[in-house]
Amino acid sequence: MQRHLITPRPDLAARLQERGMLYHEGYYAETSAYQLTANEVDRLEAATNELFEMCLSVVRHVIEHELWDEFCIPRAHAELIKRSWREDDVSLYGRFDLGYDSRTGDLKLLEFNADTPTALLEAAVVQHDWLRSAGRPDQWNSLHERLVGHLRACRAELSADAAGGIDLHLACARDSAEDYMTVAYLAECARQAGYTTRLLYVDEISVDSNQGNRFCAPDGQPIRHLFKLYPWEWLLREEFAEYLAPNYETTTWIEPPYKAILANKMLLVYLWKLFPGHRLLLESHYVPATDPGAYAGAWCRKPVLGREGQNTSIVEDGQVLEARDGEYGAEGFVLQRFFPIETFDGWLPVLGAWVVAGEAAGLGIREQPQSLITDNLAQFAPHWFS
Repeated sequence: MQRHLITPRPDLAARLQERGMLYHEGYYAETSAYQLTANEVDRLEAATNELFEMCLSVVRHVIEHELWDEFCIPRAHAELIKRSWREDDVSLYGRFDLGYDSRTGDLKLLEFNADTPTALLEAAVVQHDWLRSAGRPDQWNSLHERLVGHLRACRAELSADAAGGIDLHLACARDSAEDYMTVAYLAECARQAGYTTRLLYVDEISVDSNQGNRFCAPDGQPIRHLFKLYPWEWLLREEFAEYLAPNYETTTWIEPPYKAILANKMLLVYLWKLFPGHRLLLESHYVPATDPGAYAGAWCRKPVLGREGQNTSIVEDGQVLEARDGEYGAEGFVLQRFFPIETFDGWLPVLGAWVVAGEAAGLGIREQPQSLITDNLAQFAPHWFS
């Protein structure tokens, strides 16, 4: 893998606005791109598919052994999660974050963004636009086609019951342009697959006692199928969470409830328990929030329930090398063996390997200068392979 300096397209801002990437300032500069070989892409694709199957093994293990407390999942929702797994509820996508060193060939799982991954629009559409403009030969990127194809395949299952109903509602929180444009892009994929769609915010969803306590949109229309870019660990603790299980037959949630297991960083601990020493994994253990952090060797300490690199630290022989503040960590931390990702002129790239319908579908790369922790300030860089 190589990093190249590139010249941004002169009309880049207008192109990004046209594609709906309203959050590009300081994030997508188009000043660098990564070149991979076809063999590297083949290996990434195979590793992504293997990791996904391993993750499903963890879900089965957690359900069979009732490990709800270990994953900080309220036991009141155990049956909801088990049912969504048993009935194989529709799942759309996810993103593995991988560390890679092309000099040694080492490829390691850092974490799995299984429930609410972003960086989708830029991975599926924006970097493909760059590829065509730059005249590069190829890119590992079938995201858009696979998203539309999977939604089309689920069309019979995800259709509205009543005449005039909305096939698919899509929701996110109010405070993020990136989240909103992610669901707007997914809504466009759904429309291309033949759905009627409607966007709304999570706080606009209500429970209507006059309609059997069904989840409803602001105009009172029952929500039959809902894609929510909103984490399950929050949703299971919301005021209306008690209505999730009673509404199982009337409201389909995408991503499904069992993603509460996959999106939890305890996944890393149980992957190591089930597949100790696996070439794609890093040694991982749980430590309580009160742990003093005096570890021998180099480790990455991540909150069990955390987001965007907050409260993550790199610790070596008890010394903190780098840390991020935040509001997470009360549930404890996952201690993951530190992996030295290959850097390029001081830039550290993390490979985002996407899955759609459980199959590897493409790559997005985020890079950050002079930092061991990738957070929401990391920049997106396009890629190609030859």
